[in-house]
This record gives sequence, structure tokens and C-alpha cells, in this order.
Amino acid sequence: MSYPVVLAIMDGVGLSPNVQGNAVAQAHLEFLSRVSREYLNIPLNASGEAVGLPADVMGNSEVGHNTIGCGQIVKQGVARVNEAFETGEVFDSPVWKEIIARLMETHGTLHFSGIFSDGGVHSDISHLEQMIKKAYEEGVRKVRVHCVFDGRDVAPQSEPKYIQRLEKFFAQFPSDADFKIASGGGRMVTVADRYENDWGMVEKGWRMMVEGKAALTFKSAEEAIRFLRSEDFSVSDQYLPAFVIVDEKGEPVGKVKDGDAFVYFDFRADRAIEIAQAFTYEDFPYFNRGKRPDVYFAGMTEYNSDTHVPEHRLIEPVKFSSTLHDYLSEHNISQLAISETVKFGHITYYFNGNSYEKAPGEEFVEIKSYTEPFNTRPWMKAAEVGDEVVKALEDENSPQFIRVNFPGGDMVGHFGEMEATMVAMEAIDIQMKRIAEEVDKRGGVLIITADHGNAEELIDLKTGEPRSAHTTNKVPCIFYTNTLHVEPSGVENPGLANLAATVATLLKLSDVPEKWQPSLVKIG
Repeated sequence: MSYPVVLAIMDGVGLSPNVQGNAVAQAHLEFLSRVSREYLNIPLNASGEAVGLPADVMGNSEVGHNTIGCGQIVKQGVARVNEAFETGEVFDSPVWKEIIARLMETHGTLHFSGIFSDGGVHSDISHLEQMIKKAYEEGVRKVRVHCVFDGRDVAPQSEPKYIQRLEKFFAQFPSDADFKIASGGGRMVTVADRYENDWGMVEKGWRMMVEGKAALTFKSAEEAIRFLRSEDFSVSDQYLPAFVIVDEKGEPVGKVKDGDAFVYFDFRADRAIEIAQAFTYEDFPYFNRGKRPDVYFAGMTEYNSDTHVPEHRLIEPVKFSSTLHDYLSEHNISQLAISETVKFGHITYYFNGNSYEKAPGEEFVEIKSYTEPFNTRPWMKAAEVGDEVVKALEDENSPQFIRVNFPGGDMVGHFGEMEATMVAMEAIDIQMKRIAEEVDKRGGVLIITADHGNAEELIDLKTGEPRSAHTTNKVPCIFYTNTLHVEPSGVENPGLANLAATVATLLKLSDVPEKWQPSLVKIG
């Protein structure tokens, strides 16, 4: 077997019959439009129970890649965390008990931070509320919240709603509860960098939370949002500048100090791992932290299963077994994973069951992403990613299985801007055509699919407002090959979990793990 199989994941590209607000339908996609009609195309479920989430919950890149890479439907993400709160697992954990015991001894402050919304992709504000309520019941009287504003998994300018919700929640407690929002900033500005693309964001978060320093100070979070909106009425929550809340004397109300405890309440790892390292690593080369406070730091779950960061977590991580990359390695199938920085961890770490460890015969290629806002460079690094795939296919000793992620549909789609997202899709279309031409030369197969929807629904059709969140729409799964005769296998209600066995089928491997969902196709 010498032909290659290429799995191309268009991140955030779903299917919708509506043309309005649909950057996928409105973009000029010469290649993708043609092959979606002329080749086998099996729409896949990429949200809700099909990827281990609660019914009707939108999919996301983490669970999408986990599901594709393990070939199974595993309860994960918000579904796993909701269950842990419902059963009491969170509060029965040794880590929660250690947090409370420490604060009872030190009389310190309990700090919380994380993506501040109910988007359910990285976090959920309801989990924060449950922990604050439980902490009060167990004797904690001082709580500070450091908000990382969302604007991507929820509406672009929805943060006032969450600030008001939390302030109203605080008001329910007796007068001895000293509960305050202490600082805030957008997820693309402070704290929540991912894949080490911009450690300066993490440093801003450190200065904001630990030192109480930011370029802007306000008396309340609501005042901050009002002022920032008056300066730029169009700014998305994800790009709100970092700020600190101060008291009547101008002093920060919530610096992180010795004896405190800190819970990062994201359950998704990619925007949590770096700030966790900042609080926990003894040897930390990325910026000068000054005096690191003696803080008990805990994550909602484990953010890196290879290095086991953070050491303390409220929920033990999901365990994946029988992953596709291990299975292919056992069958001596060479593999290559390619993407740019913003989705590199998805095509590697998440795809491989939450591990960066390469299997024998597996290689990774990362293209450095732009650090500027992606709506200003909506083509992103699609051409450079395409170059790497083409270069690999041109090599007569090319890997037999290549997986690649094109981030544009998701990363640009999160701005809710039609023109920019159309450009992103057109850039991807050009690269797909290049890859297909090389696949033809090798007599191989190109599977074109997505991990979840986004770019196809940039307007809320009920309100007419811009929409920047993921969707629950199905995603395409196009089988481009001019060599093999590929037929549908008749899988009912197909989803992302069927792709692992599908890759095995196309590689003419039949002894797949019993845990896997069945292949979408058969070779005629």
C-alpha cells in the first residue's frame, strides 16, 4: 500500500442551508463547491452527544479533535464537569478540601479566574457560582474574581450580562461576605494565551492579578465596560484591555498574596496551561514574575497529561485509549500532523488523546501564527500550511497518513465578520485544490471535513446581530479520490467518531479496536 491518505480539517466550517450570514456559502470556493457536489459527501454530527457533550451543546475544537482521534464517543468537556458537580465529586476531592483547610489556617483570599461566560466551551460561570457558594458554606469570607472576558463562545459584546449576573449573585450573601470582581480583560489580550503564541498576554495577566497593575483602573467592572465601550463602541469582549478594580483610596481590591488560594475554573486546557505554569513552575523562563506569592493553585482539571500540570486539580482528566495515532503506529503507518500555532495543539495534543508524545513513525510540523488580530490577516498561514502538505506529498517517501488543520474558518469566524471570514475560506479553498492535485499524482485519498461549525452562521437570524460562537450544525465529510472506488457503508447518524475507522479502511486496515465507531465507507 503506497498511496497516501490526507485528513484535512477545516476548523469551524459547518453546513447551513441559510445563505444570509453564511461566509461558507457566500465565499468564492471554486474547488470546495465543486467537490462537495461531485464526490461522496457525508454530513457528520459534530456537537452534543455525538462528541460526548450534553444534547444540543455546540461542538468545539478540543472535543472535536479528541473524538476524531480516539474513534469513540467519550463523555468530556462541560458534560464531564457538570456530572462532577452534580455528584459532588468536585467538593469531595482532596484538592477542594486542601483549599478550604489552607484558607481557614491563613485567613487568605480565594481567587478565581477563567473564561467568564456560560459558553460551555472553556468554562461555565455556573461552576464558578457553585464553588463560591460552597466556599462560603465552609467558612471562606473573602473571594476575588479575575475575569477573562469571552466574546467568542458567546455574543461579542455580552460581558455586561455576566458581570451583572455575578454582582447579583454576590448580593445574595450575608454582609460578612467580602466578594468582589478584582480585575478583567479580554481573552485575546490578557491571561489566556495558548500554544505559547504570545507570553506577553500571560505576563499582562500576572501583573493584573498578582501585582494589581494595569494601564487602566476603575471602581467597578461595569464602569470599566461602559468606559471602554464609549472609547470604541465596536470592540469585542475578547479584545477588551486589561484593567484593575481599585478602592476609594486607589488601591487594588484583589492582589494575589501569600497564603491565598487560586482556582482556575477553565476545564479546557489550551487557554489555561500557561497561566497555570506561571503560578506553579519553580523554573520559569518566559517573563520575570518578581516575587512569586505562596499560593495554593488548582485547576478545574489537568491541563497537560504529559507533564501533569497543574499538580492540584478538582476533577481528574478523561482517559483516552486505543487512539488512531497509536493504532497506525502499531501497523507501521508513518504519520505527519501539520497546522499553524493556534491549532497546532488540536491536531497533535488533542487528536492524540491529550498527549504531545509522538508515536513511532509520527512527526509534527508547526507554522508560527500571526500575533495580530486574525480579522486583519484573514488568510492566516493557510498558504504556508498548504506548502508543508504539498512538500510532504511530493516526497516519494511521504507519510502514509497526513492530518492537517486549517484554522481560518474558526479563528476568523470568531470575529463575526462576513468579509474577513469569506477571505479565510477562499484562502483555504486555494490550498485544498493544491493538496488535491498532489493527492491525484499519488493515487491517494483526501478527506475534507471539520471539527465543528462557526463560519457558516455569522449572523443571529432572529436578532440580526453578529454571531461569533460555534454552532450545532453538521459538518461536511468529502471523500476526494480519483483512484479508489469509495462507497458509503450505511452508518446511521454518522459523526466525528466514525473518522478513525474510516481512515483505517482507506489504508486497507481491518482489525480496528472494538471501541471504535464503524467506518463511514467501504472500498469497492
